[in-house]
Amino acid sequence: MIKSSDVFYSNLPAQRIKLSKLFIQKELFKQVPDDWHIIITDIKGSTKAVLDGFNENVNLIATGSIVTVLNLAYSSGITIPFFFGGDGATFLVPSSILDSALKKLSIFKENTLTNFNLNLRVGTIPVKQIYDAAFQIRISKFHVSEFFSIPVILGDGLSYAEKLIKAEDYLLAPIHQQDEILDLNGMQCRWDKIDPPQNSNEVVTLLVVINKSEEQPKIFSAIVNQLDIIYGEPKKRQPISVDKLRFNTTFNRLSREMRTRIGEVKIFELMKTWVINLYGYIYFRTESGKNYLNRLVEMSDTLVLDGKINTVISGNEQQRLKLIKYLDKLEAQGSIVYGLYVSPNSTMSCYVRDLVNEHIHFVDGSEGGYTQAARILKAKISDK
Repeated sequence: MIKSSDVFYSNLPAQRIKLSKLFIQKELFKQVPDDWHIIITDIKGSTKAVLDGFNENVNLIATGSIVTVLNLAYSSGITIPFFFGGDGATFLVPSSILDSALKKLSIFKENTLTNFNLNLRVGTIPVKQIYDAAFQIRISKFHVSEFFSIPVILGDGLSYAEKLIKAEDYLLAPIHQQDEILDLNGMQCRWDKIDPPQNSNEVVTLLVVINKSEEQPKIFSAIVNQLDIIYGEPKKRQPISVDKLRFNTTFNRLSREMRTRIGEVKIFELMKTWVINLYGYIYFRTESGKNYLNRLVEMSDTLVLDGKINTVISGNEQQRLKLIKYLDKLEAQGSIVYGLYVSPNSTMSCYVRDLVNEHIHFVDGSEGGYTQAARILKAKISDK
């Protein structure tokens, strides 16, 4: 039975004002219920895996952890906020689905280790514990497009939770549950690397941390406004465009996806999936297929706001140098720390519940953009 607290996020209205204005209107942010929980997944040693050329596997596993939890939430009639991080994800979940989510993630963790030799760390902490330690998690919902809204977090509570969860005491111990079934239906990673749109020649992955949480609204607003000035409105800096999408239906790609979903490769199902994907070449030439591709661009998750700015944008070198000059000034003032990585293209993994409105697409810079930007960010923090 769904409790009133369970539908907290579902009932949040999606704000249709400019993002730079949303940040500074505190009344539009609500405190996450203290009976909710934070779940964080991340791949141990992801930086080395990316540097060794396994960035596609890293993205695939991060996407799989999201699909695992979202399918559970959907089957429970609950909408939850989540945040893609390239090598993992963060979720805010009500207590009603916490145990089941952790059991399913434990199964997914075992599959990941067996099939890819990558260790997916999973941990959880109650929101109340964050509040008791005097940290905050305030949330709003931002209307990106007609069909797509994203959660926006103010406060340093999720960053604090990440530090705690990555300590051994907060990591999830293996849970052996024979009665739990892993549901990764809808996970797809069928697109090849995506070149920047016309008039762009590079993809920038950017992470920004504000040093003082009370300054987040003002500085977030200023940075987003500066992105608009330098790169143009969000549509103009969108790294995904329909004309640059290319299907990748090689057996290697499909078998990797299948090992993530079901823990093994079944030849008959692999052949069936390959044949179905061949139909995709025809489908995307139909009116319905073209509508799907246009929605795909609109519903690409290129901006993650989890108490930090995490974004993937496209542009040119001149624009990037202007952005770096602006960010360097803020960093020199002690207001922010940032990590920025430049890629020749972007990568995308997808969660497709249906081909009309129920799909979302997770974007990262190629060569492990988010992981590389995080490596630079951590090095700066370590140097300080």
